[in-house]
Amino acid sequence: MRIHNLYADESGESHFRDIEIDWTEDRGYSQLSEKLPTTGIIFRRTIGDYELDWHTAPRRQYIVNLDAAVKITASDGEVRIIKAGEVFLVEDTFGKGHLSASVDGKERHSLFIPIE
Repeated sequence: MRIHNLYADESGESHFRDIEIDWTEDRGYSQLSEKLPTTGIIFRRTIGDYELDWHTAPRRQYIVNLDAAVKITASDGEVRIIKAGEVFLVEDTFGKGHLSASVDGKERHSLFIPIE
């Protein structure tokens, strides 16, 4: 399983990378990763016509898009469309940050899962 990761380097430039989730338990009909620490869950609804200016993540957190995509632009210029059903780990809590925009004018429901 691959998840998107947005992080800031030592100079505050944000970049994307992919993280592979390792399966640590095989039950024959499914595989499980190790249990990861979290501090809660936040439900979010976002209007379908937004474009956020440069901002950093408020905390390290996983974001799971439930029903629509989001367009994220890293400060290094890379753009990714994070689709419904995909997992995104944001860690650019300092530096230049990133841009966020709706995709196709769709309202988006997502889960924020803080890890700090």
